[in-house]
Amino acid sequence: MDLKSIHNIYFIGIGGIGMSSLARYFAVHGKNVAGYDKTASDITKDLESLGIAIHFNDAVDNIPELFLEKAKTLVVYTPAIPDTHTEYTYFVSHGFSVLKRAEILGKITENTFCLAVAGTHGKTTTSSILGHIMHAEKATSFLGGITENYNSNLILGEDKISVVEADEFDRSFLQLSPDIACVTSMDADHLDIYEEHNALKESFKAFAEKVSKQLVIAKGLDLDGLTYAIEEKADYEALNVKVNKGIYQFDIKTPANSIKDVLFQLPGRHNIMNALAAAAMADIHGIPPHTIKERLETFRGVQRRFSYKIKTDDLVLIDDYAHHPTEIAAVENSVREMYPNEKVLVVFQPHLFSRTRDFIDDFASSLSSFDELLLLDIYPARELPIEGVTSNWLLSKVQLQKKQLVAKENLVDTIARSDVRIIVILGAGDIGVLVDNVCNELLKRQGHEI
Repeated sequence: MDLKSIHNIYFIGIGGIGMSSLARYFAVHGKNVAGYDKTASDITKDLESLGIAIHFNDAVDNIPELFLEKAKTLVVYTPAIPDTHTEYTYFVSHGFSVLKRAEILGKITENTFCLAVAGTHGKTTTSSILGHIMHAEKATSFLGGITENYNSNLILGEDKISVVEADEFDRSFLQLSPDIACVTSMDADHLDIYEEHNALKESFKAFAEKVSKQLVIAKGLDLDGLTYAIEEKADYEALNVKVNKGIYQFDIKTPANSIKDVLFQLPGRHNIMNALAAAAMADIHGIPPHTIKERLETFRGVQRRFSYKIKTDDLVLIDDYAHHPTEIAAVENSVREMYPNEKVLVVFQPHLFSRTRDFIDDFASSLSSFDELLLLDIYPARELPIEGVTSNWLLSKVQLQKKQLVAKENLVDTIARSDVRIIVILGAGDIGVLVDNVCNELLKRQGHEI
């Protein structure tokens, strides 16, 4: 397919974080763009401000007439939508060109020098850091989160170099043609797709085989590539790590040289690993050490990745996308590092019935590391309920005295009744939409003007 010959691009699931970056990209490049999503959000509002028509009721009658011209329209969909989706089945049954998001991303980037970041954890932050570094080379970056530096999940540049987040869900990353790539982790996840951990690992190995120039891997992964690690022998090492006034300072040793006294403001040693992976990929591409250092020091983070929503003497509210036991444990470690003598209350919304079932004991263990727990109902996303898989089941396994189920509408009141100063809100469902409302209401109760 020649994308240049396509005039109209219609997105089913346009508000998704990966879908919206593509919609924004095509709109900026002069295509007619429209789409459907289940609910309105800040992302859909931003897209509408670009002139993109979006509706929220799944009905063929809502599709703008322009996008019903089969010869001129490409339909892009997210695999998160069900096969029974009315608009999706209409386009398929009427012979439109209908492609997954990953296929389009692959077509956009196949003629670029592509730097791809894969891994079950850390890929959004790592690719965002790399996109910030490579912006100096006018790369265009398609990201899985909203970067604070650009307030966008798309960093626009030219069409010679691309930075992409390589998603393992549904084996999407096998649609890419990476020149330099990284794998941050291969923990078990998406078992609704892969069924077993070994199948997931085999998918990562297939991705690694597609890399044309160089693969970079976190040390310890069962793949062949240049390794990176903290205070451990590797091809790329973070050394002399220390914290000064809440900011990390460390050195980076590369195979050819070193970068001294890097300052990096994201909390948590896992973020040092993310920074190191991005630095390694940039170094392999030929970015000068002084540019890598400057870009690491000016990177401000990704929304919903350990994002401070409130930071007062009376209350600290941190928002994070963590939805896997390993990610929850990383957030807990970071909070303890920043606030070693404080109790921490965690609010968690489980994401997917299958993930909750597959990792129930691991979820219970990671959540038990906090001091108090408020647990919301499971966010179903693309799934139907599974008998017996409930938040109440998860709650019963958590080893905490102070724990309870809470409805969304009662969340603020329940948080306000706690005497804990450090609050962490975690999850990948619609809890992200709730965060600002929770934040504003808590600030009002503290007497702050909004």
